[in-house]
Amino acid sequence: MLSSTADHLYWMARSMERAENTARMLDVTYRMSLLKQSVAEPHHEWRAMLSISGLHEDFEARYNEPSAANVMRFMTLDEINPGSIFNSIFTARENARAVRGSITSEMWEALNFTWLEMRRISAEGIAEDGVSRFFDWVKDRSHLSRGITHGTLLRDDTFRFIRLGTFFERADNTARILDVKYHILLPSPADIGGAVDYYQWSAVLRSVSAFESYRKVYRDQITPQRVAELLILRPDMARSLITCMNEVYRLVQELNGPQSEELLRRCGQLQGNLRFGRINDIFDYGLHEYLSGFLEQIYDLGDLINKTYFWSTDQ
Repeated sequence: MLSSTADHLYWMARSMERAENTARMLDVTYRMSLLKQSVAEPHHEWRAMLSISGLHEDFEARYNEPSAANVMRFMTLDEINPGSIFNSIFTARENARAVRGSITSEMWEALNFTWLEMRRISAEGIAEDGVSRFFDWVKDRSHLSRGITHGTLLRDDTFRFIRLGTFFERADNTARILDVKYHILLPSPADIGGAVDYYQWSAVLRSVSAFESYRKVYRDQITPQRVAELLILRPDMARSLITCMNEVYRLVQELNGPQSEELLRRCGQLQGNLRFGRINDIFDYGLHEYLSGFLEQIYDLGDLINKTYFWSTDQ
């Protein structure tokens, strides 16, 4: 496979997964902003959203304050912000267009239709229909795209690069969603264990479609340690860090080539740390520090994936 084709497939999947996960992060931030908060800083939740997404500098260069309306506009329909849902879907569609011969017609039609629908959506329409309805639409379109891919595509390197992009992006975003609540939105000591804290953690679980899974596994009160364990160390949880890295490691093994030894070693190292990790050790170390370290490793691993598969000279 040409490295340029692999690049398009990988970023097509990452961009669609990013659109879905941006919708998930915005949804949990919006739900948290509706709760009575003990923090005195205005727009605290929305500042947190921008900070954890790494887009606060771009936002501050163009907007006066991180109000709900401004952040929503910036992260959903902004045509300049490369991390907006609008641009993520556009990027997914453009990458799919570049490799139409490598994907199925059903995959192309789904992504192209999603983009055409995205172009028709306006800020006024989102406000009128409700932001949660828009976020659900984004998630549904991502689920449809992923389902069509899984149901129609040959299990070759095309499929593997698409799956690699999906799970790599998902690992990054699960860590960011968890960090939004625990570190930046940590309530005052008086709120811990109270109603506000409970609904915030519930919102986090729902944002990654894990509320029912939590109830099935723990059947008890929602606590930060158990939420973190579910989203970091449980291999039976669909969006957990260990599940994502298990898939990334397996896919890199299947894509193994003469230049991928270091990539395979680094993926195995990160996967092994998760596989043998214990939640008590993570909390003793500091959950925010642990998640920040994980995100740094993911960032470096992303660079290594680019160098290994996409920046080499095509044969």
